Amino acid sequence: MLKIAKGRISYTAVLGAVLFMIVQVFANLNLPNLTSDIVNNGVAKGDISYIWKIGVQMVGYSLLSIAAAICNVFLAARTSQKLGQNLRTDIYSKVIHFTNDEYDQIETSSLITRTTNDVVQIQNVAMMMLRMMIMAPIMLIGASFLAYSKDHQLTMIFLVSIPLLAIFMGIMLRFAVPMFQAMQTKTDRINRVFREGLTGVRVIRAFRQDQFEQDRFEDANVEYTKNAINVNTIMALALPVMTLIMSGTNVAIIWFGAKLIGGQAMQVGNLIAFMTYATQILMSFMMLSMVLIFIPRAQASAKRIQAVFNLKSTMTVPDTPAELDDKSADHSLAFNHVTYRYRNAEQPALTDIDFSATSGQTVAIIGGTGSGKTTLINLIPRFYDVEKGDIELDGTNISKLDTTQLRNAVSLVPQKATLFTGSLRDNMKYGKPDATDDEIWHALDIAQARDFVEEDPDGLDMYGGNFSGGQRQRLAIARALVKQSSVYVFDDSFSALDFKTDADLRAALRADKHIQQSITVIVAQRIATVADADLILVMDNGKLVGKGTHDELRKTNTVYQEIIHN
Repeated sequence: MLKIAKGRISYTAVLGAVLFMIVQVFANLNLPNLTSDIVNNGVAKGDISYIWKIGVQMVGYSLLSIAAAICNVFLAARTSQKLGQNLRTDIYSKVIHFTNDEYDQIETSSLITRTTNDVVQIQNVAMMMLRMMIMAPIMLIGASFLAYSKDHQLTMIFLVSIPLLAIFMGIMLRFAVPMFQAMQTKTDRINRVFREGLTGVRVIRAFRQDQFEQDRFEDANVEYTKNAINVNTIMALALPVMTLIMSGTNVAIIWFGAKLIGGQAMQVGNLIAFMTYATQILMSFMMLSMVLIFIPRAQASAKRIQAVFNLKSTMTVPDTPAELDDKSADHSLAFNHVTYRYRNAEQPALTDIDFSATSGQTVAIIGGTGSGKTTLINLIPRFYDVEKGDIELDGTNISKLDTTQLRNAVSLVPQKATLFTGSLRDNMKYGKPDATDDEIWHALDIAQARDFVEEDPDGLDMYGGNFSGGQRQRLAIARALVKQSSVYVFDDSFSALDFKTDADLRAALRADKHIQQSITVIVAQRIATVADADLILVMDNGKLVGKGTHDELRKTNTVYQEIIHN
């Protein structure tokens, strides 16, 4: 956990919290001694002026303790919350820069748990360490020394009470710690089932699996609840057992202390102070034990978070990346015998892919499900790194380019049309924040989306919107077109469009001046969508089994002929 905290907390604030806690403990340890003094020398002798004198000192120490406690709590809270803030920021920054390979290693539900619940566990323990972890050992040592100074004979009672307390806390640790550690994985499972239920609600309803999904969530929920009840039951035993031990200790102190007082071997004030120190000793031991219970859970959370930070990206960026000519009107895209294999896969997902395209050309990719079409286009913005061969954009190997510059040069419309929270204008400006309304309307025209946007009274200022699948696709296409790029990639982005809208959209793409200077890559399932492309790539089982125009392929390529007939 210290590795997680390094560089993410203010060491000055930590030092301040420690110093204020020392002051607080010092003040608290002096109060019983003053109480003893006021009873022995003030109350017993009837010296009112002495009582007032010591009373003022006690008030001063109390105010000092309160002020130090407030400062310590403020610094501890600020430090722990800052740690949580920095951890969440760093996790999000790390995750947002993951390649798709890294995303495949940790489930989304687990990433959410690590960013929220796991960080909260670390925050809570950080707060406890800056409070109880500092207070407990200092008070334990100080109170033990002062109790011994009051009467060394009574300290023998601690040889019984402290081992009893230690045995009980050890048993608690033995059973509670594994349950606390299991809470995180059970939280992962609840998040995963809940997330799948929300994202797949239409599929669930379509297949009438509502009850099945409810039962699945109930299983995860019950499992988590049982674990939480068991661990909290164990924790609930702590207070009564500790109270029993502390009460027994006080009874023993009073019993033996009364005998010492009766034999004139001890003063009443010393017995009162000793009882207070005994309470402080046992409370310190209890606080230390409680911290030791929560530390393993936080340590488990820290390991899960550190696992995210430890993920090594397969993507390397040169120290001095090459530059693309943004003003050039001549662009080129080339796959030079590219082979790609998913992590830990036995067989390559793509094998020896080789083709090239230049400005103004449209490359269409067609093939059966699982043939590698989406994998191929994901290599263009370098979501994955190739295993063999290389990909060139404008004659430069994309591995030598800075990823920001590369992705600025590529506009991608993924299979799933995602619109973010905010106005339609905000969504359209996602790839180009300084885009004008004229540019947005031009992109909406090409994407065949102007009509239903104009029908809304708010127009570009509409917030949210209950769009159909086809409307969402057209808006996603428009968003990509607003961002003027060298390469436009449409990953099966016309699937929800009717044939007429599909044809009109492709015609508008061909007629646009900027598109005519760019390279367009289209992944499609329908022959009508790819028929007018300058180059059609036919994929089958991760291999390029044909390339050419529609007329060439329908005469010579059997896979393409099968697609036509199907």
